[in-house]
Amino acid sequence: MRLLIKQRVFSWSDTYDVYDEEGNVRYFVRAEVFALGHQIHVYDAAHVEVGMIRQKLFNLLPVFEIETGGIKRGQIEKQFTLFRPKYDIDFNGWRVEGDFLGWDYDVYSGCSSIIHISKQLLHWGDTYVIDFTNPGDELLGMMLVIAIDAANCSQNK
Repeated sequence: MRLLIKQRVFSWSDTYDVYDEEGNVRYFVRAEVFALGHQIHVYDAAHVEVGMIRQKLFNLLPVFEIETGGIKRGQIEKQFTLFRPKYDIDFNGWRVEGDFLGWDYDVYSGCSSIIHISKQLLHWGDTYVIDFTNPGDELLGMMLVIAIDAANCSQNK
C-alpha cells in the first residue's frame, strides 16, 4: 500500500494533502497558525479530525506527541547524531532510521522494515511517498512522516 503526501506551498501554515495510489484524497493535514510550537491537525477525507501532532516546548531537540481519537499514542524525539538523522519513538516498538541527507527513512518493528518513506526531489513544497507492508499502520505512519518533517523544519529555524 502506498500514500503520497504533498505540502501546499502557498499557505499561511503547514498544509498537506495525502493521496492514495489512485489519486484520491485520504487525509488533510493543517497546522495552527498562531500556536506556540507546532500544533498539527489530521482530518480524514470527510473532514473529521482523526489525529493531532503537538510539539512539546522547551526541549533542546524537537519532541512531538501523536494523538488519535483523543488518546496519546506515542512520542517522537529527534536525537543528536553527527551523520544520520535518528528519532526515538515510544509507541508500537517502532524505530526510525534515515540516510545522511534525511530524505529516506525506514520504520522498523523489531528487525523488519514495515514502512519506507522517501522524499521526492524537484517538487514545489515537500512531497513524500510512504510504502506500508501493513495497511493498519497507515494513519500512524502518515502522522510519523508529518512529525519528522516538522522536527526537521523546527531544527532548521
